Amino acid sequence: MTVRESVERWEAERLSAGAVRAAESRGRAQPEEPCPLRTDFQRDTDRIVHTKAFRRLMHKTQVFLNPEGDHYRTRMTHTLEVTRVARTMARALHLNEDLCEAIGLGHDLGHTPFGHAGEAALTALMPGGFTHYAQSLRVVDRLERGGQGLNLTWEVRDGIVCHSGPVRARTLEGRLVHKADRIAYLSADIDDALRAGILTLEDIPRPLRARLGDTLSTRINAFVSDLVAHSRAREDIALSPPMEEAMRALRAFLFERVYKNPVAKGEETKARDFLQKLFEYYVRRPDELPPDMRAAAEIEGRERAVCDYIAGMTDRFAVARFEEIFVPKGWQRT
Repeated sequence: MTVRESVERWEAERLSAGAVRAAESRGRAQPEEPCPLRTDFQRDTDRIVHTKAFRRLMHKTQVFLNPEGDHYRTRMTHTLEVTRVARTMARALHLNEDLCEAIGLGHDLGHTPFGHAGEAALTALMPGGFTHYAQSLRVVDRLERGGQGLNLTWEVRDGIVCHSGPVRARTLEGRLVHKADRIAYLSADIDDALRAGILTLEDIPRPLRARLGDTLSTRINAFVSDLVAHSRAREDIALSPPMEEAMRALRAFLFERVYKNPVAKGEETKARDFLQKLFEYYVRRPDELPPDMRAAAEIEGRERAVCDYIAGMTDRFAVARFEEIFVPKGWQRT
């Protein structure tokens, strides 16, 4: 028996009836020989972690654009927090932790520079719009490995594209990551807003503080404990009605006080404007795209290739490209 087969036997014996077992995966678009050491979901995790798109997450905005300080969250730290929350809940519910990990690590690979400001810019520019969750699936299906994609399992792909938006994931693990994403960012965004001076604890409505506590750990623990208890009773992934209402109220509060705060978000108009200028520039001059994007433009059209190029940029790379193209340089004697 190989190591992989031993793990698959453990999953068959220990996981809950609703969990996805790696040995029962719907498989990959291109069949592959199994790995003797890793299950298919473990293999998908490794493929995601070793992508260029994953490494770029460390320099992409979560909430605050280019914050002055080392302790604000980035898209990378958010991704790691989501994955840890998901694995904790999966273990408690006897779901497949490896599947949750792969979905969690891959769920935001398609996020733009400058967070949701970048997403809004590309949504306005792309025919048919743009969503980061669809772009995340495009990254793993099409853009990585020089245009070959990662050939991930069906379950991981479904969880990635359904972690946000109107379509519900078809697996319990995918639904769990959807909830883990909200738990992680709502809890952490308060933490960052307090650090930034945008909020004080007294600003948070008393009913929310009473239910969720005053610290990052108490907020996460309140959501996680409730979800585990309520999901066990229902054999689905759900918060109790009071905690679901608390989540909605917390999200509404953060939209009003942080996500639309003119102080916290004052630079986002600039970010949208200069991403628009970059987009229009490269559509007019596709010959200045990198070679792989020029090739993609020939097949899928300029807008699609330019969108993929800009969506993949880090914040600082986007700024550097804008400065190189649009900001006049001082004269230098040659």
